[in-house]
Amino acid sequence: MASRPRGSRSLRTLLAALVVTSVVLPVSGAARPAAVPAPAPRALAPLRDAGPGSLAGRYAVNRAGIRTAERMAEGHGDRARAHALREMARPERQFLFFDGRDGGRTTEVFGDLARAERIAVLVPGSDTSLDRYKRLLDGAVALQRELGGRSAVVAWLGYRTPSTVSPEVLTPRLAAEAAPGLRAFTGAVAALRPTARISVLCHSYAAVVCGRAAPGLEATDLVLFGSPGAGADSVAALHTRATVWAGRGDDDWIADVPHGQVHLPFGTVGLGADPVAPGFGARVFPAGPGGHSDYLRPGSVSLRNLARIVSGRAPSEGSRHA
Repeated sequence: MASRPRGSRSLRTLLAALVVTSVVLPVSGAARPAAVPAPAPRALAPLRDAGPGSLAGRYAVNRAGIRTAERMAEGHGDRARAHALREMARPERQFLFFDGRDGGRTTEVFGDLARAERIAVLVPGSDTSLDRYKRLLDGAVALQRELGGRSAVVAWLGYRTPSTVSPEVLTPRLAAEAAPGLRAFTGAVAALRPTARISVLCHSYAAVVCGRAAPGLEATDLVLFGSPGAGADSVAALHTRATVWAGRGDDDWIADVPHGQVHLPFGTVGLGADPVAPGFGARVFPAGPGGHSDYLRPGSVSLRNLARIVSGRAPSEGSRHA
């Protein structure tokens, strides 16, 4: 019997996954706690002044908002959220933006943004929120330390990330909603620090966000790692002037995710072609051993090469062109 085309198998796999997650979602959603109340963020002027005094004032305003959110979480009886917010309100933390509603939206700076010559905008993937912020925090700290002086890492949690066990993680809908905000933010950073080298680093589902934001994105490099797709079939389809990089760890389960997109009456299912595949056209960098959550692990090949890309240097250990 003749084998079915690979595209047909991918289509069946995508549709099967959609059915499974559609069944699982109501069960997992029902187990979630009620939304924790938080104040609306205070309106701030556009980010135009990179002076230390201006940034310090912005950080102070957001710190006050975080403390208010902490008190509201405590009053709501969510001690875990209150504890997380208490940590975020520490004097050394630097938030350009904070909104504790609907899972949380934050933009946190690591390093000295006012003097940075190299800036990495780090965009997280699925299951990232105020309650699951530590992985993003640890990764941003590790990357900034690897980069060293005259650098800054900005952790941009500017969108509602999908749950890994949900139909939303199989579609680009949330990414499409997030893309304008990411594009606007990188534009503001570029205007703030016009001589700095800016790289946008996109983990997992965030690669879809970055793919949607790519046209007009103010960045020298666009780096996709642990990516299930970028919402496109090729680098050319991203319509970006940035150099596009892609990497995947040897033990990352994302390699087994079916790639491609299916356009159905109710929307699009699938996240596009595999960014590390030769036909996609990205510059593939070695990510070494490690799983889906290990790319920013201190001492790893992937962290070292991400830092090299942000610094404008070639990745090490056998970098190749796909």
